[in-house]
Amino acid sequence: MFLEDKELIIVGGGPAGLAAGLYAGRAELKTLLLEKGMAGGLAATTDHIENYPGFPAGIGGMELTAQMEEQARKFGVTMKNAQVEGLVHDGDVFTARTDEGEFRAPAVILATGASPSLLGVPGEKEFLGRGVSFCATCDGAFFKDQVVVVVGGGDAAVEEAMFLTRFASRVFIVHRRDQLRATRVIQERAFRNDRLEFVWFSVVDEIRGQGKVEEVVVKDVRSQATRVLPAAGVFVYVGNRPNTGLVADLAELDERGYVKTDEEMRTNVAGLFAAGDVRRKLVRQVVTAVADGAVAAVAAGKYLAGKG
Repeated sequence: MFLEDKELIIVGGGPAGLAAGLYAGRAELKTLLLEKGMAGGLAATTDHIENYPGFPAGIGGMELTAQMEEQARKFGVTMKNAQVEGLVHDGDVFTARTDEGEFRAPAVILATGASPSLLGVPGEKEFLGRGVSFCATCDGAFFKDQVVVVVGGGDAAVEEAMFLTRFASRVFIVHRRDQLRATRVIQERAFRNDRLEFVWFSVVDEIRGQGKVEEVVVKDVRSQATRVLPAAGVFVYVGNRPNTGLVADLAELDERGYVKTDEEMRTNVAGLFAAGDVRRKLVRQVVTAVADGAVAAVAAGKYLAGKG
């Protein structure tokens, strides 16, 4: 049963989807934004964003994305909490099948973002929510005066490790090389933080405990020797994987699973656009996601105008 027809459906309520909603709403397109959880996406889980233009002192991710949501709603975007379970293209119409019913529109913007990659080691899945986390902002306060492990060496890993030092007594950063991938300014701050301890040339081999995380086994990638770190929590930041399941058989993807688009965010399917972290691009940041969303909405508006 079709619940509602719109001109544009946006799937995903992160920065790309919210920006697309804002621009589509201002263009007076009948727009529906579908988001399975809280609006804001991964950006909302970031404690502090300091490289978004216009906020020289930085801003919390949740605060920034909440303002984006408010602005999109101001321009008349309909937002609905719904899990999109399928996206069907039939002729000139797309149907979004959700747990709340079906919605159709002649244009869709896919802004489903990316999800954290797993380590794939014993104990990781078993201890999800019981010590294993992908969000320091969400769960850091649970580890007050305890030891935790952060896995990764990029910006997200190091920034979140520094955030965790507000609560944890000691934070181990486990990295497979002897140099971080994080930008220099972030590295310099990390090296000055005396609560951080770096475990170089190492990977997590196993996560162990009784009912909850109690220790982490790390392996030296050179000697294969193992070491046990007593820890109550493990925070994983080893990259992301695109959420492209909805269009895996519809849109053209690259070798890593990201959606291929042109500079106007158009996919190989007429009327289907992609924006943000779900598409192939050089930089995946809030500022580029917002730009993608704006471009996608304008391009979708031109597409719809051409059909009228």
